[in-house]
Amino acid sequence: MKKANSILSHIRSLPQFKLLKSHYCYQKFLSSLNPRFKKAIAFIYVRDNTLFIALAHSGFKMELNYNKDLLRSILNMLAKTDERCSYLQASKVVIFNSKQRSLSPVKKIESTVPYYREMAEGTFSIISEDKELIEAFNHIKSSIEKLH
Repeated sequence: MKKANSILSHIRSLPQFKLLKSHYCYQKFLSSLNPRFKKAIAFIYVRDNTLFIALAHSGFKMELNYNKDLLRSILNMLAKTDERCSYLQASKVVIFNSKQRSLSPVKKIESTVPYYREMAEGTFSIISEDKELIEAFNHIKSSIEKLH
């Protein structure tokens, strides 16, 4: 009976699964980049000795244009160091805008913590006859007092 590793390596070597091999190399290339660049890139691919980089937002285009040589050298260094990515060679880098989002996950901020001392003391009079409005102001007053 064959082992799982030998079955997977055989499947990976089939021509119809060539994209799996390139996907590994693209992910490795992206992991070696600066987090700022990771956020900017929607997807990448290499075709005809050219590295194509699709941007998640057009605002990153100028910054990545200044760093084309760096991106090309990182890709060529990856091709030299990893045998599986030896076919990835690029002499040119083309950067274009895309409508897709970034590959790297965006971290959402759960809650914000104020970095200042609350100046309000919560001592104010409520002049109203509406019960809902009075309850709302009392709620605001109690939350201000909790911050002190």
